[in-house]
Amino acid sequence: MRIRIKHRTAYAYDEPVYSITELLRMTPRDHDGQRVRRWRIDLDQDGRLVETEDAFGNMVHVLSLHRPLDSLAITVEGEVETDDTVGVISGAVERFPPGLYLRETALTRPDAAIKEFAADVIGDDKGLEGLHALLMAVKREVKFENGPTDASTTAAQAFKGRIGVCQDLSHVFIAAARSRGIPTRYVGGYLLREDGMVQQTAGHAWTEAHVPALGWVGFDPANGISPTAAHVRVAMGLDYLGAAPVRGSRSGGSEERLEVTVAVDHARGQQQN
Repeated sequence: MRIRIKHRTAYAYDEPVYSITELLRMTPRDHDGQRVRRWRIDLDQDGRLVETEDAFGNMVHVLSLHRPLDSLAITVEGEVETDDTVGVISGAVERFPPGLYLRETALTRPDAAIKEFAADVIGDDKGLEGLHALLMAVKREVKFENGPTDASTTAAQAFKGRIGVCQDLSHVFIAAARSRGIPTRYVGGYLLREDGMVQQTAGHAWTEAHVPALGWVGFDPANGISPTAAHVRVAMGLDYLGAAPVRGSRSGGSEERLEVTVAVDHARGQQQN
């Protein structure tokens, strides 16, 4: 499958900003089942863009602008060819042993309710059967809905409220799996939707858990499936903050207005099944 993606992040400020530094994790890498055919980052302001990698091996572009401006738009666009690997991730950059992904973070720390939930669903099964049971349990228990949560919502808060977006469901899955001793990580990327909806308000998020004898396997709690050829993997980390498309800081300015638009579609000439 060949997927075309366009992701635009636009900022507007009530008063001029004098300096901006952003970390952009918006560039996918090749691995088994995913090949980047073309990709570019465009800015509507003159600035310095330096390509590097973070500790996890994600492609990172450091954006620096040091002059007054009242707006900024960052657009990434490209095409990625994918195959269905039934959720198994291989050939990706791996900098750390699986055990690192047992580490708790503020966003993924399990509370007593999540620990009890995980024990009931997984028990001592750290294999595929237990993880698929957790996948469906999270989807069943936490309703997907835009609005009630934000980027600072923790797994415990989302589980208590029983509502959230793909980021929140992923954090709940991660917290539950780690509480049972299963290395699990957060993945950010894009999803070609089955319902044909091209225009989206954000990218997508899911998880990967380390399974003995198989390695890393993906689980998408928002959809109750393992990732397919419709998923484009961009960045991964311990939680959302480690894989966020854009993170940074600014000097000056006052109120900030943010508009994000994402379009995910079959590439031109791609056969649609």
